Amino acid sequence: MSYIAQTLADTTTTFEGSGFGAIGYGLAAIGPGIGVGIVAGKAIEGIARQPELAGQIRTTMFLGIALSEALALIGIVVGFIF
Repeated sequence: MSYIAQTLADTTTTFEGSGFGAIGYGLAAIGPGIGVGIVAGKAIEGIARQPELAGQIRTTMFLGIALSEALALIGIVVGFIF
């Protein structure tokens, strides 16, 4: 091995910051928060326009909220792993 590769192999890096996971999760929660707000707002508009479809719109709204919140859960896991 070359000298540079050997030096890099011998070097160990540790991170001392413990607040990076919280910062990462805070940034990761912005997108899903906006998404949930848009989904709920559009569902309310749809129910107001067609009250007879309230059940179907509500079901679709909960599905959209669940998918958006899955992104937030992935963000918290990634924030704590890295």
